[in-house]
Amino acid sequence: MKKHIFLFGLLIMINAANSQNGKVMDTIYTNEQMTVSLFFPDPIRQGVTGSSNYAFSFNRERAQYFGLLQATPGEESNLLVVTQDGGVYSYLLQYSQKLEKLNYFIDNSDSIGHERTGPSIVSQVKLSMADSDTIPNSDKALDYPKLCAQLLRNPRPFDQIKYKDGVTISMTKSIYYLNEVYVVFKIENGSQIDFEINTLNLYKVNGNNKRKSSYQELPLPPIFQFQRPTVVPKGKQVQFVCVHPKFTLGARERLMVKLEELHGSRNIAVKLKY
Repeated sequence: MKKHIFLFGLLIMINAANSQNGKVMDTIYTNEQMTVSLFFPDPIRQGVTGSSNYAFSFNRERAQYFGLLQATPGEESNLLVVTQDGGVYSYLLQYSQKLEKLNYFIDNSDSIGHERTGPSIVSQVKLSMADSDTIPNSDKALDYPKLCAQLLRNPRPFDQIKYKDGVTISMTKSIYYLNEVYVVFKIENGSQIDFEINTLNLYKVNGNNKRKSSYQELPLPPIFQFQRPTVVPKGKQVQFVCVHPKFTLGARERLMVKLEELHGSRNIAVKLKY
């Protein structure tokens, strides 16, 4: 299946530029236990990693100069960053248990070149969710509503399910696209009472909740929610999509979803077996 065509094409141009300029890409080491910070001379506009076990997050709502990098064990990869002034920066990424450097202050001179403008010659790739948990990249970024609507039109198996007092919550595996994670949820209300949603939150958990001193819940707030309802009528089911910043899970970390009822006690918590 065609994947990451636009990214690969851009990387080819970057490698050619590196050869001409005689520049060698630096390697940044990262892991899941600590956060590596990268500070750029201009606000970040786009950041892409070549492999899903590396996560580069930055503020998409308000332009900022820094991004955060984490990783889970895996093969080495690369990071491509474009700043708002068109500067292009490229680095190799490698997982390491021991990190000697946690903060990188990047100078203009570290740029490998300037972004080229003009029409793309790469045709758009049709999205297919049949055999991958990563949505293929394309030459044109899709907006959230359009991509979420396509996910709902192409149903995937709901393999994480929890039931309580007539209410069932299900979800798909995480679907990666660029630096975001898309999760499709389904709530079924088989009871005779409408279910009013108070909160539905996703967490990254570490440790055993029976040992409070070592147990941690890190909230993963969504950056966009598509067709999420406020109430699930009795005898009905609803499906919706939540978009989160890209994240990684360590060897002892799991995802957890908490669904809480507004006026009632039908609260459901699901720990995911990823």
